Amino acid sequence: MNAERFYIDGAWVEPLGGGSMPIMDPAQNAKIGTVALGTAADVDRAVDAATRAFEEFGLWPKAERLALLRRIRLGTAARQEDLAWAMSHEMGAPISMARAMQAEAGIGHADGFIEALAKQDERWTLPNGDTLTREPIGPVGAITPWNWPINQIALKVLPALATGCPVILKPSEHTPLSAQLYAEILHEAGVPAGAFALIHGTGPEVGEALSTHPGLAMVSFTGSTRAGIAVSKAAAETVKRVTLELGGKNPNLVFADCGAALAERVRYAVAECFLNTGQSCDAPTRLIVERACYDEVLEIAEAAAKATKVSDPKQEGDHLGPLFDQLQWDRVQALIAKGIDEGARLLAGGLGKPEGLEHGWYARPTVFADVTPEMTIARQEIFGPVLSILPAEDEAEMIALANATDYGLAAYIQTGDPMRAERVARRLRAGAVHINGGGLGWGTPFGGYKASGNGREGGMQGLEDYQEVKSLHFG
Repeated sequence: MNAERFYIDGAWVEPLGGGSMPIMDPAQNAKIGTVALGTAADVDRAVDAATRAFEEFGLWPKAERLALLRRIRLGTAARQEDLAWAMSHEMGAPISMARAMQAEAGIGHADGFIEALAKQDERWTLPNGDTLTREPIGPVGAITPWNWPINQIALKVLPALATGCPVILKPSEHTPLSAQLYAEILHEAGVPAGAFALIHGTGPEVGEALSTHPGLAMVSFTGSTRAGIAVSKAAAETVKRVTLELGGKNPNLVFADCGAALAERVRYAVAECFLNTGQSCDAPTRLIVERACYDEVLEIAEAAAKATKVSDPKQEGDHLGPLFDQLQWDRVQALIAKGIDEGARLLAGGLGKPEGLEHGWYARPTVFADVTPEMTIARQEIFGPVLSILPAEDEAEMIALANATDYGLAAYIQTGDPMRAERVARRLRAGAVHINGGGLGWGTPFGGYKASGNGREGGMQGLEDYQEVKSLHFG
């Protein structure tokens, strides 16, 4: 299971440098392959190919681009099991979840972009008689993370190709296998030579080269806020467009008016926080609970966490897998310890690994109660299966606590009052608000406020990020 070649100018090629690193299976902490690490020279040749390809690909009519997306969609569906298998091995996603959510994202996002592109007007006339056109911005760079590999690749590569932009992908060097499979899908679908490139490598080397390259018109990045700031600074020298999907410390507001649905809503909240072993930027990690139902919510959340299974990701079924690697495991352990030291009440989980799972990077599903806003676990993104529960007296205090964060990616509301749901959602400073378990549909734009980034991924807005608007003035 190696990823030792890059895909550039329509062919698999040898890297220009000699660097490499192991591909690790977090379930066993064992090497399963080797990935080659690229250099700025690899980026240069990919940009040269993309520049040449743009001369023709940038002029493809919508009908041809739609046909390409449909072929990619068919190819992704045909390789769904391969993609799921790769992600289960390289980042520890449980195979059932990897199949139903991680790999499925490549299919769902294709459907969303096909629908959006089919509906988008690429030429229209203003009331003043001037004509506007949408055109591809040009060759772009895409930098994606390890936690939802195909989801993030699809959200960047598909809108680029949909709009006629050649795209150079640098996936996480830790999850190269699924990216390599996706490159094979694109090749088989007939993406023209130069219109897509895959280069493995580190952020300081390949990511920096993409961010600073004068031949790229845009860079799209998903990852930490710290790294996103670095990408923005690097890209500023060449006045690139930069889109960022960054971190989150997302609130989940639980109101006492849930009534008989309270237990269901709280169990959902715990499961949503723990999904993907808590390694999701939009995970609802802060449960802000109205005081009137606080004690009951604590009992439900404790029982739900203790009932959460952790197991080998290669096994079918509903359970959590390991954390991604030792660095992530150490960080989660340090923050759990911080929660204990700062006085939060531990309801479930805690330090260490679950019994019988000592060889991989497994964490215990953890719930803290009586968390206060100044505690570290209420402020920092943990990126693990850790839920912090904060009490609040009333709606006003719940909204204030929800917005008391530098982030603004997602928010969640659990209530039995539709008017309250609308009222509270209007006050939350977040790019997405999920009400009573509502999920994000394919084709809906995704992105955040404040330190959670800028731009939107998915749907019509996701296409527009890759386009320029030109005005035509006829005499």
